Amino acid sequence: MLGLALIGLYFVIRAYGHAANYVALQSFTLKNHVISAAAAEPMPDFTLWDSKRVDAYKQALLQNINPPLGVLEIKKLGLKVSIFEGTSDFVLDRGVGHIEDTEPIDGKGNIGIAGHRDGFFRGLKDLAKGDTIQLTGPNATYKYVIDQIMIVDPDDVQVLDPGPKPSITLVTCYPFYFFGHAPQRYIVKASLQRTDSITDLNKVK
Repeated sequence: MLGLALIGLYFVIRAYGHAANYVALQSFTLKNHVISAAAAEPMPDFTLWDSKRVDAYKQALLQNINPPLGVLEIKKLGLKVSIFEGTSDFVLDRGVGHIEDTEPIDGKGNIGIAGHRDGFFRGLKDLAKGDTIQLTGPNATYKYVIDQIMIVDPDDVQVLDPGPKPSITLVTCYPFYFFGHAPQRYIVKASLQRTDSITDLNKVK
């Protein structure tokens, strides 16, 4: 009986998590376009996650948070996650965060996005130059191609400076499996290759 009760509780938690993700994604409204149910953020694959990070994510689902700014998708990693404003622990437990003072979503410069190395951004270790990143913002969908991966010190904020063309920079701690506070940062930089405006998306529909 206890085993059946625990199994039932597991499925209740997963169902609640999926519903919370769906509601968050549905609250992200594009200009003249609402993300369809097909674009709802799936329940994360916890295979590579630290167990404490899994618990933190489930706790974050139980709390209110502002609607996401957009959606980050990396098909190679099977990652589709909401982007929230800021980089507080709560934000990064719930999704990934837009780094303050970097270019806003839909901006023309360098958009900084942070995530936990033992959670949503664990898979960054498997990316390589030439892989693609997609960001859906308020006005369009942007497709980027990775052109640089580097490891830097935490105070090396120059990686967030604007470059010669629009870009996105993903930031997480490094090493990925380091015990305690990781001493370095893992940086994935990608340049904009294509923009699909809402007008274009509506034409496709």
